[in-house]
Order: sequence, then C-alpha cells, then structure tokens
Amino acid sequence: MIELKTPVERAILVGAPRKKSNARHSVAEHLEELERLVDTAGGVVVGEVTQQIDKPNPATYLGKGKVEELRLAIDEKNASLIVFDDELSPSQGKNIEDATGQRVMDRAELILDIFATRARSSEAKMQVELAQLQYMLPRLMRMWAHLEKFRGGIGVRGPGETQLETDRRLINGRIKLLKNRLDDVQKSRVVQRSGRRDAFRASLVGYTNAGKSSILRSIGNAPEVFVEDRLFATLDPLTREIDLGENSKVLLTDTVGFIRKLPHNLVASFRATLEEVNEADLLLHVIDASHPNWEEQRDVVDQVLAELGAKEKPVLCVFSKVDALPALELTALQLRMVNLIPNSVFVSSIAEGGLEPLRRALLTAAREGTEIAEIRLRAEDGKLLAEIYRTGSVLSQRNDDGQLVLRARVDEQLASRLTRSGASVAYPRETNR
Repeated sequence: MIELKTPVERAILVGAPRKKSNARHSVAEHLEELERLVDTAGGVVVGEVTQQIDKPNPATYLGKGKVEELRLAIDEKNASLIVFDDELSPSQGKNIEDATGQRVMDRAELILDIFATRARSSEAKMQVELAQLQYMLPRLMRMWAHLEKFRGGIGVRGPGETQLETDRRLINGRIKLLKNRLDDVQKSRVVQRSGRRDAFRASLVGYTNAGKSSILRSIGNAPEVFVEDRLFATLDPLTREIDLGENSKVLLTDTVGFIRKLPHNLVASFRATLEEVNEADLLLHVIDASHPNWEEQRDVVDQVLAELGAKEKPVLCVFSKVDALPALELTALQLRMVNLIPNSVFVSSIAEGGLEPLRRALLTAAREGTEIAEIRLRAEDGKLLAEIYRTGSVLSQRNDDGQLVLRARVDEQLASRLTRSGASVAYPRETNR
C-alpha cells in the first residue's frame, strides 16, 4: 500500500459528487473531513478540485477538462499527491497518474494507510494487513490485465501470467494465514468474555473523534486511556470497570470509531474486535453535539451497526462535547431531542460533573430487571455467597441465628438459582426497582 512519508506530502483533494445525490450539498464538509484524514496520515492539503458529475468517467473518473485543471493546480501548488474522496478503479488511478505525473490515492486507501500507521497491538496489525491485502488483490489482477495479449504461443505466456499467479498465490496464502490467526484471537476473546458474562456490559460506539475515549478516560478515572484530537486515535478495544456508586458497577468498552465510506474490508477485518458491540448489554452511541453534521454521522454509525448485526441492540444516545455549544443552542438541541431521540443524555468530559447524566443512565440500565431482595442462606455456604457478590449487588450483610442475611439487588435468574440451591429469597414491600 502507498504510505505518506517524509518529506511532508503536499496534497490536492478531489471531490466529485453525483449531481442527483445529496452529497453535492455537503461536498465542502466531506472534503474538510478528507483534509483531516490527510493531516492524520502526516500530509498537508494545499488545494482542492471539485466537479459535479452525472456518473464517473470510466477512464479518469473526472471529465477531460477537469483532469487538465487538476494538472495545472498540481503545478501551481507544487503538489506531490492527489487524494480522491471516492473510490477509484485501478485503471482510473493509473490514467490520472499518467495525466498529472503525480501519485493518486482514494479515500479507502488513505483510511487503510492511517490504520496501518496507528495499529499498535499484534491483533490490530493483523486486522489492518488483512484489509490491505484484500483491498490489493482485485487491483493486482486488474493491473496485470494488459498482459492477456500474451495468451497462447510457446515461450510468451510465462513472464506476465506466471508473475500474476505467483503474486496472487502469495497474497491468498497470507490472507488465509491471517484469517486463521484472527480466528484464534476470536476464540480467546470468547473465553475472556465468558469470564465476565455475569457483569453488565456497555460499549461506546460512534463516529471517529466523537469523544468516546475521553468519556472512558474521565468516567473511569483512567489517565492511561489514549486521547487525541485526531481521527482514529483508538483502534484496539479497551475495557474498564466503572464504579457507578450504590454498589453497582459496569464494564465499559471503547471501540474503534466509524467514518463515512469506511472500506468494507476494514469492517470485515475488525469484526472480531467489534464483536464486543454484539456482546454488550447496552450500546452508548456517542454523538459530537458540536459538529454541524452530527445527524449524518449518526446515520453512518447506524449503518455500520446494522452491518455488524447489532441493529436491534438497546442504544442510549450520548451527546458529547456540550461544553462547546452556546447555552441557547444546547437548550434548543435538548428540547428537540425530547421528541426525536427520547432518553438521550448530554455530557461533557471536561466540565465538572459533566458525566453525571451518563453515570445515572448507566446505573438505571444496570438495575433494569432487578429487585432488592432479602436472602437467607447457611453461613457455611461460601460458594453461594460468592455468587451473590459476583452477580448481584449486595447492599448489606448480617448474621441472624447462624444464618447469613443479605439485602441485595438481584435479577430473576439469580433469584431462581438461589432458590434451587436452598436459599430463601423474599421481597420486602419497600422494594426499590
């Protein structure tokens, strides 16, 4: 894959929305995001070229005149890289490179490059490499398509066709190896999750740079959580136990952020990591309230969640960065959300007490389906006592005539197991749900 290297690449951005699509109304915002991606990859944007098209030109994506305009812009800005906001075919990329004399990348390749430079764990590196190879494979075959003219004839088949088959076999072999290794990682994750099956679990999901890691860092009092005001600062899932008070805790997991036009191969490669989303009891959809296009970003996240099979999961919308909104705008947003997305919470990771609404919402969700019960069991039944402390929420414990008496918040399943094991479970009239 092409990587941005020193000296700093000077990039020209190219946006070509369809005339009949909604994208043409937000091309400026899309290119602004593309500029942030270039910045994250280590480059600098020196110019933009846009064109509304009925459909992409099969040869150069843009029209002939716009390609010439792009070439002039490159000369004027002394640019060394062209970045398209939409995916290009290998032939389109090659033709544009031939016409302009500079390298060409599309949005998908740029995102893969960023993931490659930001991957830290061995799992993330394998996932990114797998996505890159899957992205490369069909393009590799098309790159060699011009050698088909050598079909037939003794002594003329070898060089091109053999090299293509060799490269394809090597890449397919590496893809198979990476998939097998990631399957092993997935099995290990299943074992890890089984050890915390009884805990209430929530996963932070959302658009990249929406503030997920900042929330985990602040609510979990975890300064080791990496936070950076750049896209895709987090690739590896990170789980922390959060004390919600009142004898309640939750396992909160931060996940990789989503983005529009996220390469499909990348989503597929990170599926094992994103299974944390499917295993969660609650999804916290973090939305950057200060972003002018937060509604489009919310739709992008919903689409990726649907692709992951998590569309039916319980979701709590968490509007972050409310400290960046003027008071009147925040009030207007809150009033609007009362009808649009009921039960949304509005938080700030930097304001004092800014995460209390989220903490209260998590406490309510963790308690859902539980009741406060009085549990009596034999003092020597340590195994049953340990299960109550592990699975329920113990409020008090005392001895009464050789028996242990606990006041604990338990769900119906735990209450049934306790009863079958010989414990007495009663619900006082003053039960708080």
